[in-house]
Amino acid sequence: MSSVQLSGAGVAAVAFNNNSLRLSQTSTLKVGSSRRMSQSLVVKAATVVTPKYTSLKPLGDRVLVKLGVAEEKTMGGILLPSSAQTKPQGGEIVAVGGGRTIGDKKVEVSIPTGSQVVYSKYAGTEVEFNNSKHLIMKEDDIIGILESDDVKDMKPLSNRVLIKVTEASDKTDGGLILTETTKEKPSIGTVVAVGPGALDEEGNRQPLSVSAGSTVLYSKYAGGEFKGADGTNYIVLKSSDVIAELS
Repeated sequence: MSSVQLSGAGVAAVAFNNNSLRLSQTSTLKVGSSRRMSQSLVVKAATVVTPKYTSLKPLGDRVLVKLGVAEEKTMGGILLPSSAQTKPQGGEIVAVGGGRTIGDKKVEVSIPTGSQVVYSKYAGTEVEFNNSKHLIMKEDDIIGILESDDVKDMKPLSNRVLIKVTEASDKTDGGLILTETTKEKPSIGTVVAVGPGALDEEGNRQPLSVSAGSTVLYSKYAGGEFKGADGTNYIVLKSSDVIAELS
């Protein structure tokens, strides 16, 4: 089994085992701004779909995500009660809606079923279906598609970009060694991959103004942070959070 670690206010991990995905956290994963969080729907208890219903079809530009397994133990091996187990933020797309109409154009959902994805923490409505937990959410709430067991191969969606973060300095200008908690959070990195762009009013994708390989300056507290298999730090954020291109 191989894994990809993610971190926000804390550290999380994505694990693949027998073609399944499990994403768990040891504390909160920060995704986007508080303004974005307030626009999302949080449902505390899952809606249980009774056995007499044999299918669940999302409508419009919504997708149905089968959730990954919540971590039952801490990294130290302590068993967690259900109330303390962290809600996963990754899963598998098991059904998609028929898309939406923008202007005169019909826009299909671009994420194929079977894809392993990472989604925004505060997105979606939770339902229990076929004895498994699922989320119904908008396609735009999907951060990216995990095409391998390493975050560096993540395919960002919409107007998001994947950035390899520049390493924080280990010392001050005066030569003092900094601990992990006192290192200044960097806001410079190299673009690894970009999404296809957001849809305009006519349903066409608008290419992003940044491209892979560019060195950029981005908003300090934007996006969601990830840790690759080799320990490299990455961040996924919206292109509007990229402030400048450096050369």
